[in-house]
Amino acid sequence: MTPTSTATTQNTTPTTLKRVTFAFLFMAFLTGIGSAFQLPVMSLFLAKEVQVSSFAVGIFFAVNALVGIVLGQVIGFYSDRLADRRWLILLCCIMAAGGYVIFAYSRNYWVLLTLAVTLFGLGSASNPQIFAFAREYANRKQRQTVMFMSIMRAQISLAWIIGPPLAFWLAINKGFTFLFLIGAATFLLSGCCGRFLLPPLNDTQQKSTKTTALPQAPQQNKTSVIYLSLTLVIIFSCNSMYLINMPLYITTQLHLPENLAGFLMGTAAGLEIPVMIIAGWLSKFVAKKHLMIVALLCGVIFYPLLLVVTSTWGLVCLQLLNAILIGILASIGMTYFQDLMPSQLGSATTLFTNSAKSSWIVGGPIAGFIGGAYSYYDTFYFCSVLTLLALFCLWKVKSV
Repeated sequence: MTPTSTATTQNTTPTTLKRVTFAFLFMAFLTGIGSAFQLPVMSLFLAKEVQVSSFAVGIFFAVNALVGIVLGQVIGFYSDRLADRRWLILLCCIMAAGGYVIFAYSRNYWVLLTLAVTLFGLGSASNPQIFAFAREYANRKQRQTVMFMSIMRAQISLAWIIGPPLAFWLAINKGFTFLFLIGAATFLLSGCCGRFLLPPLNDTQQKSTKTTALPQAPQQNKTSVIYLSLTLVIIFSCNSMYLINMPLYITTQLHLPENLAGFLMGTAAGLEIPVMIIAGWLSKFVAKKHLMIVALLCGVIFYPLLLVVTSTWGLVCLQLLNAILIGILASIGMTYFQDLMPSQLGSATTLFTNSAKSSWIVGGPIAGFIGGAYSYYDTFYFCSVLTLLALFCLWKVKSV
């Protein structure tokens, strides 16, 4: 037996597989918690602690999203030249932790908008790099990659069920400084797990290949990548508009309890977890494109029904359609990008992540305009049309 085969055998023992699987799942959960500790409370922090205007809060969110998209895509592009992503994951987590420390101790708006946002932008690449590394690992070990990635993606949904309520509780009872230091600790712990619990995947041949030239996506897939990006940007923008205007629609137009909005969001997030796992299992038998078409058809039904369903339990029941729509796209969409760009897993995963991020830049202003110029109810008319456009874009994507 050669040394290479011996190493391979040692690296695939059940104990090692369990340790590595736990590390991936734990890292995904930690980075999800890290994000969930920032975004939900940021407007409250800026308004009460930094004491800036609503316009300044909006500018902060826009700049934060833009910086994260640009820096994340640049890191994702060059990450595919690296022989070992573990150091990059650790570095990105350190950057995110640094951003949290600045938020913990600084109340200067311009320091937060420049230095802290830049560090967060660099740190935001940690999550797609973890998923890119997981895909490489699953491919190397010949695991059921889509199922594995779906379970990992479900950790993000789990983090967003736990994270926002916990973040608000910590901010109110312990203060923002304590909250942000806990957020920094989650990223540092995630980075350390990546560095010390994940195995190196590179060998000499791969290292020389990755360091000599940038990998290129297959030419015939570039059109499909563009259409898939458009599909996800459109659907995630609809979801952003729904999340922004739905609480106001419920309270001001339907005159339902204020806490119903939070209950609906929590219900959808909870349902997304089994949807992601089931979608990962079904991907063994059904093409990813067909699964995503089913998801979009649920969206085609979901948004028009919001125009006619006004009861509390009716809105709760509709969250199943919403969960199928977002759950399948959030799990299958990532692996779809990776399948279309097999030699650029870092770029592919970051492209998926940035499709979700850019939806807030697109959906936020549109939601504000429709809600102000017309009504929150009319948002769902617009989303109904956009889901049909997304279905057309998906139809143009190559099935893999």
